Amino acid sequence: MTRVLILCTHNSARSQMAEALTRDAARRLGIDLDVHSAGTEATRVKEDAKTVMAELGLDLSTHTSKTLWDVPDAQNFDYVVTVCDSAAEACPVYPGKTTRRHYPFVDPSGGSLDRWRAVRDQQKTQFEAFVQALKDGRDVPPTYEDSPAVPVA
Repeated sequence: MTRVLILCTHNSARSQMAEALTRDAARRLGIDLDVHSAGTEATRVKEDAKTVMAELGLDLSTHTSKTLWDVPDAQNFDYVVTVCDSAAEACPVYPGKTTRRHYPFVDPSGGSLDRWRAVRDQQKTQFEAFVQALKDGRDVPPTYEDSPAVPVA
């Protein structure tokens, strides 16, 4: 099974949303992925993240903020995706078989729900393209700009 880790600074918003969106896209596309998220520090999952994900029918109520060391087999991922610049800079070195991608998204914290929705929708496009590429056996998009909108049933 392909393993995916999504990293952010606090594992409280962007990485949590990306984890749920990636799992959902994989489920809808019928691809087995083991998806986790973590942060360089653990805090709590933000209520606005829970709210905007619930609008898509994705429940973050059982999600918890965790560090990389809280993730099972933390050094063994096929893909490590950072979703903020701070996490990209602090990301540890992974074995040669790991493919790293950096998809930076604006931090919606402190913004309106519309800002949260905008980030969520950008992530949905990005991670659906990511999962579709995995399903098709193609290289995952190297950047957000290289990720076409992919309709997923």
